[in-house]
Amino acid sequence: MNFFGINKEELKKEGGDITAEEIYRQPKVWEKSYEVICKEKEELENYVKNILNIDNLRIIFTGAGTSGFIGDTVAPYIKNKIDKNSVESIHTTDIVSHPESYFKKDIPTLLISFARSGNSPESVATVELAENLVDELYQIVVTCNAEGKLAKKMKTDKDRMILLPEESNDKGFAMTSSYTSMVLSTLILFNIETLDDIKEEIDNLIRSGEKILDDTNKIEDIADVEFDKIIYLGANCFYGLAKEASLKLLELTQGKVVTRYDTPLGFRHGPKSIVDDNSLIVLFLSREDYPRQYDIDLLKELASEDRGYKVLVISENKDKAIEKLCDYQLSMGIEQSDIDQVFTAINYIIYPQILALLKSLKLGISPDNPSPDGSVNRVVKGVTIYPYNKLSLQI
Repeated sequence: MNFFGINKEELKKEGGDITAEEIYRQPKVWEKSYEVICKEKEELENYVKNILNIDNLRIIFTGAGTSGFIGDTVAPYIKNKIDKNSVESIHTTDIVSHPESYFKKDIPTLLISFARSGNSPESVATVELAENLVDELYQIVVTCNAEGKLAKKMKTDKDRMILLPEESNDKGFAMTSSYTSMVLSTLILFNIETLDDIKEEIDNLIRSGEKILDDTNKIEDIADVEFDKIIYLGANCFYGLAKEASLKLLELTQGKVVTRYDTPLGFRHGPKSIVDDNSLIVLFLSREDYPRQYDIDLLKELASEDRGYKVLVISENKDKAIEKLCDYQLSMGIEQSDIDQVFTAINYIIYPQILALLKSLKLGISPDNPSPDGSVNRVVKGVTIYPYNKLSLQI
């Protein structure tokens, strides 16, 4: 069997077969993740409905690294959907060092934690801090590992755990199917009252993912392009996606490719200085008419500059006008859909995942273990969690 133009045996020799297979099987994992929510629909629907009716409720999505980017991806959509004043994505790595800045004693809080392994020190510490500092705390843990420390902490009637299929617990270094499965499951959770109605849309996303993964010639060609810097750009939910795409390439190339992320508008305010002739700029194109104007304005600016960098646009469908403004366009080719574009994030990210894998291999790095010296680990090591005196909390 081949993955992305490379024989599986060759991938195994080069230390990339695990990551390649985990990227490739994502649509099947999405289907199983949907089934997980379906099986617990009644209980989860009642739980979410009751909590969302709480006055002055605050919702915090949290996680570390890629797990933190899940919250960054879904929070803008969910804030708009449920019309709550306080829906935030705050990484555990921010909370642990400054809990008094984020947890408020008298505000009812739903803490939604994302975790592949559930063993990151900051993830466990964040839960413990919340339990000590927030009077009325509700928790949902979305995880890929039933044996993780985080999963085992969910014991009270106010806690719920969404345990995703075992296949989502990526064994490779980088989070791939774990990221997309947790994104999708969270979006489904907040649409649980219309679960049957969105099934067809989910099926379309699964088919689109399969189509992308079975036709990777273009992304393989882009991986052959010489670049030592890559900048991912996206707005709103795609900003979280840009963060995740940037991290994937940084991780799998062991930092040999410089990566950055920003919004299309923010990019001009200084960060554009990083661009040189050996750069690849990647834009996640919005479907929505209003923000799309700003995306196109930036593309026009980049196209007008006589410089050596390349521009890649990732979009839902091919657009001849867009093709004229970039060097490469990759599209999902899905039918026009009424489902919010945040759902397409799980398809958009496939391209950066494949690009990171292939670029890693071309640099002679093992994607399954890009940091063999142990300086960076699959589950973070070397973090000391210090006792926190809750009496010092400023209310």
